[in-house]
Amino acid sequence: MPLTLYPAIDLKDGRCVRLRRGDMEQATVYADDPAAQAAAWRDAGFQWLHVVDLNGAFSGRPVNAEAVRGILAVVDVPVQLGGGIRDQAGIETWLDAGVRRVILGSSAAKNPALVIEACRRFPGRIAVGIDARDGYVATEGWAETSAMRAADLGLRFEDAGVTAIIYTDIGRDGMLSGLNLEQTVELSAKLTTPVIASGGVGSLDDLVALRRAAEGTRIEGVIVGRALYDGRVTPDAALALLAA
Repeated sequence: MPLTLYPAIDLKDGRCVRLRRGDMEQATVYADDPAAQAAAWRDAGFQWLHVVDLNGAFSGRPVNAEAVRGILAVVDVPVQLGGGIRDQAGIETWLDAGVRRVILGSSAAKNPALVIEACRRFPGRIAVGIDARDGYVATEGWAETSAMRAADLGLRFEDAGVTAIIYTDIGRDGMLSGLNLEQTVELSAKLTTPVIASGGVGSLDDLVALRRAAEGTRIEGVIVGRALYDGRVTPDAALALLAA
């Protein structure tokens, strides 16, 4: 089955950045114009965009709304958005603005009723982001680590209608050291909800390994950030590999 590649557009102070292990003090700026970067990824052939308001994830409210709206204004491919969306009003606002899929992370861990109600009101348009540190769920922009295991959080929403679980290993994110395939496959095996892998892709070899590991599982895609921006992974090669 083909896998979807989601190029990451992480927003900090209105610019496209990549963090290392979620540390806001270790941000590398890759583009000053997020809309232009989004258009570039669209022109490269990507069928989805993964956008995160990093400031919003830490503050609990949207901060980079202007940049997000700029992206929505210039691309016609679907966008999934996370970061700082913590209530029904925020979800509805972004879906009305043109976001195809809203990602709920901290609110999924702390307010599961919000996810369940959102899935009821907006079927097929709600994803849950599970960011894990050593297998345990982290929240508030990864600043807090809970006592809940990633799989337990995913299982909470098995019957809710969540369209995807985005699983990120914080320790690998932005480090180019490869995905945590063992934990990603293990999570997928426990769920019926599709899983999107994230955190650590550094080369085409990592995508080859993912394709092999994903066979027979519910892993449906992967998010790639720093490796695309650095040129370690080229869009043409990655898209061809995952579409095979």
